[in-house]
Amino acid sequence: MADTRTFNVVILGVGFLFLFTAFTTCGNVEQTVVKSLQNGTFTGSGYHSLGIIYGVFSFANLLAPAVVAVIGPKLTMFFSGLLYSGYIAVFIIPSTWSFYLTSVLIGVAAALLWTAQGHFLVENSDASTINRNTAVFWALLQCSMLFGNLYIYFDWNGRTEISDSSRKNIFLSLLVTSVLGTLSFLVLRKSHHEEELLSEEEGQSLLSARGMYKNRANTAVQDAKSEFETMLQLVKTKTILLLSPCMAYSGLELSFYSGVYGTCIGATTHFGAAAKGLIGISGIAVGIGEIVGGGLFGLLCKNNRFRRTSVVFLGMVVHFVAVYLIFLNIPDDAPVVFNTTTQNQPYLSPSVSIALLCSFLLGLGDSCFNTQLYSILGCVYAEQSTSAFAIFKFIQSVFAAVAFFYSGYLLLKWQLLLMVVLGFAGTLCFFVVERLQNLSVDLQEY
Repeated sequence: MADTRTFNVVILGVGFLFLFTAFTTCGNVEQTVVKSLQNGTFTGSGYHSLGIIYGVFSFANLLAPAVVAVIGPKLTMFFSGLLYSGYIAVFIIPSTWSFYLTSVLIGVAAALLWTAQGHFLVENSDASTINRNTAVFWALLQCSMLFGNLYIYFDWNGRTEISDSSRKNIFLSLLVTSVLGTLSFLVLRKSHHEEELLSEEEGQSLLSARGMYKNRANTAVQDAKSEFETMLQLVKTKTILLLSPCMAYSGLELSFYSGVYGTCIGATTHFGAAAKGLIGISGIAVGIGEIVGGGLFGLLCKNNRFRRTSVVFLGMVVHFVAVYLIFLNIPDDAPVVFNTTTQNQPYLSPSVSIALLCSFLLGLGDSCFNTQLYSILGCVYAEQSTSAFAIFKFIQSVFAAVAFFYSGYLLLKWQLLLMVVLGFAGTLCFFVVERLQNLSVDLQEY
């Protein structure tokens, strides 16, 4: 049984590695690709597409648990993977209607996929293996930011324009990668828990297959209703209200490093023919920052003397340094130019080294905030962790969607200013929550 569970966790990680190698690479370059389309009928925006994805994702999360409970995590992940592949395929022969339609569908698919992933990972773990299995899965997932972006660098380095043939070759490769990840979900084996459920259901000969699924659906709806009511109760609590600015900030910076900053680098005139290739290297640097941060803070926080507030404070400082350097190094009109490269002159002569350092710092800071938000929610709401995490993903996704919608209209300095204000407020509120928790523990001990 242990071998089957380990096999499932590794295959799950490999499937997500392939699927998100395709999707994260697509998200990183899609605004640049959309700008380069030599197609007079296409009027879509990469920023708007990503905004739709995160907006739909935030609300679809509320219904996803019921769907996963009815059809099971394995089939849910497979069908979700097909929708991811459909979104990537749109870029091979792009049209505005299919671009936005698949944006909506992938928002639903993302909610189903991540809910099923969590369900499947827990099913294949126990108290002694959950930390190890989570670490294995997370390590494989984070590697998805490396390989696709490396391909972008080698293919786009030295290009000033993205030709139709280059675009088709890239997205055909990403489509194949996505399909491989989707097919790998079919290799997953039934867990011991699933086998027990199936044998129990098969033994109930009076129930037809239709009745069995109807019974599952009714149970799932009741569970989803109960979960939603719990979420409504938690939203009113002081802890969630205080953590909301920090959750919202994680959404703003998620949109910035995953879709906006790479576009800014690719649009910077001063980088010349290397600009487009640097989008790929920037994505890799973000990924390295995420991997270093996740590993480092996972080890440090095993030491109780190393507080969550220290990690969050480090994340704020790291991000503020990155924001200041980006402000000095990248032209102000980089996010908003469409048919041309940047026209504005930044405060410094743009440096590739500084630009890539900022990519690394954005990834490192993101891992600071996310690891500690998960940690404090899991600590405070140990008995209601599912609902607490759902609220976190909802707030994060809503603000990521909002950020993507304004990214094509606001100059870089205003986007950075919004991040600084919300980042400072979020860090301050996190400190207050941690202080309240420490006081609570001290009172209980007293």
